[in-house]
Amino acid sequence: MNASRTRNAHAALISLEAAAESARAGFACMFSTSDEYETALIRERRAQGRYGQPRSRWPLLMFAACVLMVAGTALLLN
Repeated sequence: MNASRTRNAHAALISLEAAAESARAGFACMFSTSDEYETALIRERRAQGRYGQPRSRWPLLMFAACVLMVAGTALLLN
């Protein structure tokens, strides 16, 4: 009877260890660094279309302003 109790205790211990290992695996992170997480997050958001191309006219306006300033300076210095 003592051997039966030992086998049951051993089986219970192995079952408990397997459950603990499974629980630890559930908390594991699939990313080793925060950079990997951020990269995956941005990739996923781009795939969803969250980062659309902005239709800003600021670059064009700044270029035109610079051209006008250079032209104005050239005319003033001549």
